[in-house]
Amino acid sequence: MKSTFSDPACSVARTVELFGDSWTPLIMRDAIMGARRFDEFRKSLGIARNVLSTRLTRLVEQGVMTKRLYQENPPRREYILTDKGRDFFSVLIAMREWEARWLDEGSADSVTLHHSSCRHELTARTICGSCGADIALDDIEFHVDPACCEG
Repeated sequence: MKSTFSDPACSVARTVELFGDSWTPLIMRDAIMGARRFDEFRKSLGIARNVLSTRLTRLVEQGVMTKRLYQENPPRREYILTDKGRDFFSVLIAMREWEARWLDEGSADSVTLHHSSCRHELTARTICGSCGADIALDDIEFHVDPACCEG
């Protein structure tokens, strides 16, 4: 029986339930970089067909991607990111920044990200949505709803 992490009171657990396997974030990376077709994902990732099919189906079911017919005979579909899927971009950027700081041992990343308007390389930041200040862990107060801890 498959274990589940979909604790309704925990946003991290619900996100891990959808994106927590080793393939789905890589599929999302490729989709964000422009991959749309099944064979594009397969070629980039070297993933088994059945695993890729299962992951893509789940992303479509959860509204992260949608399928669109691009060829009628034989029928072929491509996978298009929805707004929900496009929002995962910020998660990937944060993961990339964390890796560069803590795991990178001098290896250059083969892809750099630049803001199209000013041409500077992107840096992930966590900011307050109200005042715009940069936020670090020490700046956070956790307010936990007591109902989420009832057993």
